Amino acid sequence: MANRITLSVVVPCYNIEPYVAETVTSLVNNARDDFEFLFVEDRSTKDRTYEALLDLTGKLPRSRVIRHERNGGLATARNTGVDAAEGRYLTFLDGDDWLAPGHLARVVDVAERFDVDFVRTDHVQVTGVERAVHRAPEGRRHTPLDPRDSILPVDDTTMVDYPYAWAGVYHRRLLDRGLLRFHDGLRTAEDRPWIWDLHRRADSYVVASLHGVFYRRGLTGSLTQIGDVRQLDFFRAFDLVLAELADDPEAGRLRRKALRDYCVVIAHQLLDRRRFERGVAARLRRLAAEALGAMSEEELGEAVVGMGEERVRVLRRVRGGMKGVAA
Repeated sequence: MANRITLSVVVPCYNIEPYVAETVTSLVNNARDDFEFLFVEDRSTKDRTYEALLDLTGKLPRSRVIRHERNGGLATARNTGVDAAEGRYLTFLDGDDWLAPGHLARVVDVAERFDVDFVRTDHVQVTGVERAVHRAPEGRRHTPLDPRDSILPVDDTTMVDYPYAWAGVYHRRLLDRGLLRFHDGLRTAEDRPWIWDLHRRADSYVVASLHGVFYRRGLTGSLTQIGDVRQLDFFRAFDLVLAELADDPEAGRLRRKALRDYCVVIAHQLLDRRRFERGVAARLRRLAAEALGAMSEEELGEAVVGMGEERVRVLRRVRGGMKGVAA
């Protein structure tokens, strides 16, 4: 059972039929007798993702296709896979992404060699025919670290700004501590509360210079490209981060970082508001005003340092006040 399976790979799938063959083939090229592959089909509506998975996973050892009765979103799909996983380690892969041959064995080797709670890796971002390596923000490599030490500083990109669940592997003991499940129902930004919880409460991790995850960007059906109400789940995600920080012994210092990240995402969405449906854009503005209004001007002044005039201007237009807040 669980002790015989080294790694469980959870693959949520929704309306990704054109990419299933490449994804599954990459997993065939990563398969080992002690690896299992759990595909969670989240009731696709636009194509035959489920049928494609049934057909293609026949050649992938230790693979299962689990189908939801109704669509639940990415967070819920990942949780379904986590609940079914039997491996000593767990990892994730989105259904439209793929892995380099042998990548999983390499990252598991790092986890076993250092015996840490989790390993984080770099990844390759794919936009059309262009590929670019995106490095995890932590510069210290192949040495055990305290995850809390990689949350700050406030005004720099840190590991909580690199939330991709698929860029690493995670020891099962984290699941036993409640650190690998996502907040059900979050349809976007589901990895923000997750990564904060992981870095606040886990004991050890390593960053490995591995570039074997290929992450597709700019897909037409991707949530990052769709301007519907699902995009607004980032408000709930960051509100969860702030609520969960309340009892942290370093709540004051960490809250400043969370508020800055919240403001950065709010400003990004407001500046890109033309892609939203009209009603969603109005709701975006209202929720942004509420979120910013819950922050004091002192907190905002600290949060926006170095953010740039354009982003501060759009926040000021929505919130009002902020007379003493400069870019």
